[in-house]
Amino acid sequence: MYGYSETILKYAIDDSHAGVLEQPDGIGEVGLGAGEAGRKLAVRFMLKCAGERVDTIRYQVFGCGYTMAACAAAAELGEGLSLAELESWSARVIDQQLGGMPRERDYCADLAVKALRAAASSVHARRRVAIVHDPTEEHGPKINVNNPTYRTLMASANPNGCAVEDRHLFACLLAVADSEAAAIHAALGLPAQEFDFLVRRFFPACGWQAKSWSAGAPRLPEINPEIRELLQEHVTMSPDPEVAAWLADILVARAVHPGHLWIAMGLFERPQLSAAIGRHLPSLLAANDKGMRWKRYLFKQVCDLNGGVMCKSPVCGDCSDYSLCFDE
Repeated sequence: MYGYSETILKYAIDDSHAGVLEQPDGIGEVGLGAGEAGRKLAVRFMLKCAGERVDTIRYQVFGCGYTMAACAAAAELGEGLSLAELESWSARVIDQQLGGMPRERDYCADLAVKALRAAASSVHARRRVAIVHDPTEEHGPKINVNNPTYRTLMASANPNGCAVEDRHLFACLLAVADSEAAAIHAALGLPAQEFDFLVRRFFPACGWQAKSWSAGAPRLPEINPEIRELLQEHVTMSPDPEVAAWLADILVARAVHPGHLWIAMGLFERPQLSAAIGRHLPSLLAANDKGMRWKRYLFKQVCDLNGGVMCKSPVCGDCSDYSLCFDE
């Protein structure tokens, strides 16, 4: 798995503490929005205690390999400790155990620690579930029709006769990238020249200018070249290889962001991502014939190719995480 140290990879594929505890003494959940308890999760820890000491820890996780590794490390370290010790933990404990997480993945260790601390607190408070909503996990769109960049782009003339669905797709992408600190072309994973070609194709009459870029902007997260290689196979089978190549590079760049891929791409709703992939990367849509969520699907393909273990069950329909991997 690209970009993982040996230590992080070891924990990412270690499922010895993954699973469910029957009648736990405490449960802590992080990453939930209103009304999502019991249906969706980012991280859930379950504890069995012997007095004030933690006897058994199990967890469930919906996230990237770094989050999986952080949860596995937290469970390993936490068993045998007192509840008070767990409640005082910081993410640094997990980071040290993993040999140092990449800076852009610090939030993964933070998720694990918050959920484990919440589980310990739920035991003391005699609550079955303690929920901590994490602001890094976004559940709603970043861009809407009132966004000024989106509005300007979509209001421009369309002399090239481009499909309105594609203009919407790329207006959303330009708008969300324009809201970030990095150069827009870099935030979308495109060389500057290809970015200019894209704007001229879909918004030639707009006259819109991308924001100026500061050399002091934060460093972008590292992309996964194995996902790029996977997507390139589908570009060659596209009815419009130029747009397909742009979309493939953008998918790679936006997949490194936390949260749902459709949100990272600035789209209004989840089905718009599948629709865009269906138009320009139809063989990719066909390959994901069970309708798995796109980020989950892409990373699972890479994980499978490298011999990793990402799933708790070999049969999706029998897995307790089914609703996390697939759209309702």
